Amino acid sequence: MSEGDHSAWEPNTDVYATPDGVVVKMELAGISKENLDISVDGQLLTIAGDRPDECRKSNRKFQVMEIHYGPFERTVALPEHCDLAKARALYQNGFLSVEVPYHSKTPRKRRIQIN
Repeated sequence: MSEGDHSAWEPNTDVYATPDGVVVKMELAGISKENLDISVDGQLLTIAGDRPDECRKSNRKFQVMEIHYGPFERTVALPEHCDLAKARALYQNGFLSVEVPYHSKTPRKRRIQIN
């Protein structure tokens, strides 16, 4: 592999439900938020980015190589009852959390107008 080549990788990701919505949490240590892109297409949430490879530029002989570098893209399909238009993202201590609330619920008790 030449220095300019990158292999795709997928970061460790948790997706879990809360009483208020769904959270997508991704482990992205070593990536600045400027190198991240979050997009929405229908109910698909896509997170893409690039972790620069600073350590393989010189002639080093690795004993163990477990850290992934280069570009990545991860798409998560969210349930229909999630409101992606109101999603919020927080990046802190190498973790990206995207919180997606559920759509507003119709009140259980309401009057129905008679026409």
